[in-house]
Amino acid sequence: MLECFIESADADATPVIPLTADELKPWVQGQSPYVKKWVTTNKFTAKVETTCLVPDPEGDIAMVLLGVDNPFDPWVVGALPTKLPAGNYTLQTDWSAAQLGLATQAWGLGCYRFDRYKANNDRAVGKLVMDPSLDAGAIAYQVEAISQVRDLINTPAADMMPQHLAEAAQQLAEKYAATCTLTAGEQLLLDNYPVIHAVGRASDHAPQLIDVQWGDAGHPRITLVGKGVCFDTGGLDIKPAVGMRYMKKDMGGAAHVLGLARMIMAQQLPVNLRVLIPAVDNAISGDAFRPGDIVTSRKGTSIEIDNTDAEGRLVLCDALTEAADKKPELIIDFATLTGAARVALGTEVPALFCNSDTVSRGIIESAEHVYDPLWRMPLHKPYCYMLNSQIADIKNAATDPFGGSITAALFLQEFVPADIEWVHIDVMAWNARNRAGRPKGGEAMGVSAMFDYLSKRYAH
Repeated sequence: MLECFIESADADATPVIPLTADELKPWVQGQSPYVKKWVTTNKFTAKVETTCLVPDPEGDIAMVLLGVDNPFDPWVVGALPTKLPAGNYTLQTDWSAAQLGLATQAWGLGCYRFDRYKANNDRAVGKLVMDPSLDAGAIAYQVEAISQVRDLINTPAADMMPQHLAEAAQQLAEKYAATCTLTAGEQLLLDNYPVIHAVGRASDHAPQLIDVQWGDAGHPRITLVGKGVCFDTGGLDIKPAVGMRYMKKDMGGAAHVLGLARMIMAQQLPVNLRVLIPAVDNAISGDAFRPGDIVTSRKGTSIEIDNTDAEGRLVLCDALTEAADKKPELIIDFATLTGAARVALGTEVPALFCNSDTVSRGIIESAEHVYDPLWRMPLHKPYCYMLNSQIADIKNAATDPFGGSITAALFLQEFVPADIEWVHIDVMAWNARNRAGRPKGGEAMGVSAMFDYLSKRYAH
């Protein structure tokens, strides 16, 4: 069990009582004069995320009142582990089992801190007594998976180059009896992954294609593809300093698919799973690929390089071609692909592109169910004209800045056959601000939603 949870129902614990503003008054009326006076004196109004610590006559905390929203939002619980004094707590509420499970997971994620490089990383957090009605193991592995996604993204690029991503994939494969195959450096050219090689060849850290496979060959085949650009200078179309500062997170798509794969394998979903991660360092040297170059992809499509900072879609195109070659029924890719998606939807809502209305509806329903927002964007085919090249089959970026997340998705769609269901999620992979259960820094976005969807689609 994780350090933030206690599984024993016999543990002494302080009750946490969630209350909306409308529930507060009738609740207070049913309490002792002492509690009534304490709540009134402290002017507690059950504003969302506020707390009121009610002591007993000896000065110990007798209960914690927590202001919550209406409608229900489990994330408010995520603020408590580091906000409350160290100790054991229990949620005292009439929430449904599903709501209680989500709130418990939010508590676990609220305990997360990235302290790998801190000289003093000792910290005390409040521990939640796990309600016996919940599946403690399922909650624990989801918290662990999302925490790993955050760790991978938060790790500085010096310690998270392609070889380090490969190590993370190998460790995951070993834990769940999967296989992990690596294709690196010049072998990428020999095995016909020319675009991955072109983007990563300028770095001292060899580009790699990471290939993890798990599950019964007789089960439905699904493939996850994650953008693994371990650092993005922008290449010769170099980013300004402000744009490069957090480019350690440009391997966020890779982190996402490793986290999702971990959930799938831990839950033993009946699928034949494959994970493909093109891992590169988009560096600058005399061997860097250039604007105006023509590269020919694994599919055989010639690509004119309009902008070396549109490298993510380039490495993904070879991986998507390989994914499609094995005819899975579903391909899901995660990528920190465009700033345009952030302009359209902000930093906290990933853009969802999908070639199936049925699949898209199912994913959005799951996103709403687990409070992990996604928003569907259109694969508007008429915008393909912006990717036209006079000297190649396609350009890697549109000259026109409008609809940038759509044209990037349309570029990827060129490498996915129409008869394969395909999902593309353009994520920020980063919390730009501290929120309850979601500290500033690397973040898993859409992973819980996708896992919920897959769990329902491939239920035992």
